[in-house]
Amino acid sequence: MAGRKGIVSYDWGTASTILVPIGGDLHLVTVPAAGSDTKFSFQLKPEADQYGVSLADVSRAIRESFFGEEVQRLPRGGEIPRPSTTNIDPADLRNVVISVKDGQAIRFSDVAVGTNQPTAGAVKVQQLTATDAFEYDAKVSPGGRYVSFIRDGAVYAIDVKTSEESRLTPLADPDNAIAYGVAEFVAQEEMSRYTGYWWSGDDRYLAYTKVDESTVDIIPRFDIAAEDVTVINQRYPRAGRPNAIVDLFVRDMDTGEVTEVNWRRDDWGPATDQYLTRVNWANNHVFVQRVDRKQKHIEEVAFDMAASSNGAPQNAWRVETQDQFANLSFDRSQRGERVFYSSEESGYRHVYVSEFSGANDTEQNKRALTEGDWAIDQLNYVAGDGSHFFFTGYMDTPLERHLYRHSAGEEGESYDPVLMTEPGKSWSITMAPDGQSFVGTSSSPTQPAQTGLYRTDDGSLITWIEENRLDETHPYAPYLADHTVPEYGTLTAEDGQTLYYSIQLPSDFDPNKTYPALVETYGGPHAQTVNRNWERLSDQFYSRQGYVVFRLDNRGMANRGKRFEDVIYRQTGGPEVRDLLVGVDWLKSQPFIDGDRVGIQGWSYGGYMVMMTILQAPEDTFAAAVAGAPVTDWSLYDTFYTERYMDTPQDNPDGYDKSSVFYHLERLETELPNLLLIHGMADDNVTFDNSTRLMAEMQQRGIIFDLMTYPGQRHGIRGQALGTHLMKSRMTFLDRHLKAPVE
Repeated sequence: MAGRKGIVSYDWGTASTILVPIGGDLHLVTVPAAGSDTKFSFQLKPEADQYGVSLADVSRAIRESFFGEEVQRLPRGGEIPRPSTTNIDPADLRNVVISVKDGQAIRFSDVAVGTNQPTAGAVKVQQLTATDAFEYDAKVSPGGRYVSFIRDGAVYAIDVKTSEESRLTPLADPDNAIAYGVAEFVAQEEMSRYTGYWWSGDDRYLAYTKVDESTVDIIPRFDIAAEDVTVINQRYPRAGRPNAIVDLFVRDMDTGEVTEVNWRRDDWGPATDQYLTRVNWANNHVFVQRVDRKQKHIEEVAFDMAASSNGAPQNAWRVETQDQFANLSFDRSQRGERVFYSSEESGYRHVYVSEFSGANDTEQNKRALTEGDWAIDQLNYVAGDGSHFFFTGYMDTPLERHLYRHSAGEEGESYDPVLMTEPGKSWSITMAPDGQSFVGTSSSPTQPAQTGLYRTDDGSLITWIEENRLDETHPYAPYLADHTVPEYGTLTAEDGQTLYYSIQLPSDFDPNKTYPALVETYGGPHAQTVNRNWERLSDQFYSRQGYVVFRLDNRGMANRGKRFEDVIYRQTGGPEVRDLLVGVDWLKSQPFIDGDRVGIQGWSYGGYMVMMTILQAPEDTFAAAVAGAPVTDWSLYDTFYTERYMDTPQDNPDGYDKSSVFYHLERLETELPNLLLIHGMADDNVTFDNSTRLMAEMQQRGIIFDLMTYPGQRHGIRGQALGTHLMKSRMTFLDRHLKAPVE
């Protein structure tokens, strides 16, 4: 992507162990330390860099060790590892786990690089495993004693000192769809939980899941590639159907004893109607977050594994209840008996603190630490003594995410958050383990992403990791003259709530002319497309082709509070469409817009929005529409996502009916605009039958449409060649219908 020079990610610490793959097996890689106390920013970037360890150094050392050859630096655009897990051992040594394309792992230990200090010594590699199995979800235990991973549906660990390998769970039973230590489909796809096992901080205990998917329907899915067709019998829990059964166990690493943790509630129905969403450790307590099938209740339950009643059923110590649906969060940090977390119980996500006195007790002395008609995004860091904390959020404007420092104070004390980051930009933050500094990546409509190391006492810059100065030497410099900057504004929804939009004019804009317009939509929950950052380069491309690009964040989207989100409950495809049409009406009223040449396009939920909008809009609202991988019937989608917003088909049949594309097709009395339908033929998320059913229905009704399918491609169209083809296909279609003379 132009405007970004290649940093992939980074981490912190005084020393590091990293797991990345070599040839399909685990290896231990050692980099001698350059110093014992210096902090470093671990930069994962193709070029070597004076501020840290580069991927080129890693790759060269690995390959020289195995193949005895001198290796050139990684070319820009090569395969690049990305961090998956971070841990801190008792000596505050930073352990970083990196997963690479084939899912195997290598471990780096004792890395310490000063701000301008090169790595001392050579990298040493020790092979840890040599199997034909696929090993993944590799972790270094918090105490640094074990390297653990999943192999063939079971958890294994290697003792770092002895290199002895042990299996920590029962063997998987694939014939009965049972595996251990893994995350089931909806956990990965919808809960952002990608693991099924968790170490305690002292390496004493390992909590792990038993996932039984025998209850989940097998959905035959055709994986259509260029030269063959594979029928994949995928266990896919569609809305209203049974989920997997997820049990939780804890293994005592000292004794080998295994205890089942009874985390469910008896009054929430069968095991298939209860979700295990989060697991955390503090001291000897394992904290389990559970959610009911209707997703109105989030409860955290504590189990003291050192007590005689360690796995017995417990009452929830912390509860959040919503009238519509409750959103998940990873925000949780414990300091002694004080637990810091976030909740939307006030209508906006804010930070709270409570006292935890023990398993089976309810929270005590609960206080809201932030408040107001704005939302935090994440609880980023809590000081070791619990005196203050940092969070990212949208306190100043919904268009910009910033880092704030806030005092925890005492009961009755009031403090205002202190802004730590520069306004006019949107920020992503990674805090240092000691809270003294942070890595901040920021961008604005006029400045591509910059990454720097900053102080947390006043937010000042310590040093650039990547300044990315937009000067004459920058790769984007030749295109800067045609760079366009969006304008931002607000409109009002039918219930009085504020809707933010952005509009991006053509690079050669002349107010005395009229232009075709392209409405870019997503529209779905947990997303925000109107924000003050370095805009999508696709929007730049469209504006240079002579289009006005319009975006609007409708009700139901993220970072605006529960009232804004809850509008879509049990009626998706209604309020969102009405909001978008408010924006389209405003757009078409502008004197520089040719109202006969307005198009709309979107992907996934955005594809759904395209179909629902053109089916409900007045005739001739749009001249062209591009729907990519659209959901067409929510009963075809998975349980956790769909039921959060729509309830089950059994309990909301009318809502499912009216939220379906087919409901509106059956009642269509006008002509549809020119339509291009796009879908990957091996999509395992929004499955291909969403589109095949739509094709068949439109054909039955004599509706002419364009179609582009991609053999072997899943929910995203991957690869440079196919990405280029996708963009050309869209532009050819849009230009044909939005730029040709109007008849």
